[in-house]
Amino acid sequence: MFCAADCTRDPVYKAGLPTTIIWRKCQACDHVFTDGYFSDEALAIIFSTMHDNQRLTHEIEQQRNISARMVEKVLPYADHGTWLDVGFGNGSLLFTAQEYGFHPVGIDLREDNVKALRALGIEAHCSDLATLTLSQPCTIISMADVLEHIPYPKQGLADAARLLTDDGIVLISMPNRESMLWRVLDQSKGNPYWGVIEHYHNFTRARLYNLLRETGFTPVRYGVSERYRAGMEVIARKTPACA
Repeated sequence: MFCAADCTRDPVYKAGLPTTIIWRKCQACDHVFTDGYFSDEALAIIFSTMHDNQRLTHEIEQQRNISARMVEKVLPYADHGTWLDVGFGNGSLLFTAQEYGFHPVGIDLREDNVKALRALGIEAHCSDLATLTLSQPCTIISMADVLEHIPYPKQGLADAARLLTDDGIVLISMPNRESMLWRVLDQSKGNPYWGVIEHYHNFTRARLYNLLRETGFTPVRYGVSERYRAGMEVIARKTPACA
């Protein structure tokens, strides 16, 4: 065991779920991950509620500015086409991508959010990447604070590659475990990420880059994320070998 954390303070925690998250560390690659994953029954409990920032249109005005800076980071690599946002949450990134001329498509596992996005005229699917089919390939797939929620992130990236054009782009944001801020939060015993019940992984920049390369992507840009504390944003391009 690498460490254990109390997850009962997470806003989506409910009775019947485990009270403690056990974290393990791979000695070969330094990756940190949970000891096991939730059953479908446990996931149904978790997805029956949500954080405020996962609600469609939450803080839409403030989030629009943050999302605009994310879109502008992508524009040098792709400036048109279909933008698929995985786990679209409050919808801000899709709304803003649409402003910039992209065709927005969203997927999310929370059915109420999917219905609400469709009501705003945006294509939305209550699905995961593994089972999603689209009428045409995507130019961009954003996984904003999503990959650490997926039990098998390598498969998640492979599924993204399947849905992308030959030179498509992925935009990934997540906490960065090797950032100095993360270390300071650990030292102060105030690191919120160990107790997040929906997280299965805590990535470093190095591990994310290696995983991207293993699944046929080439990282092209690193940046600091404004969405959450200690976050990173990585842009990667699908390589011809993954076509």
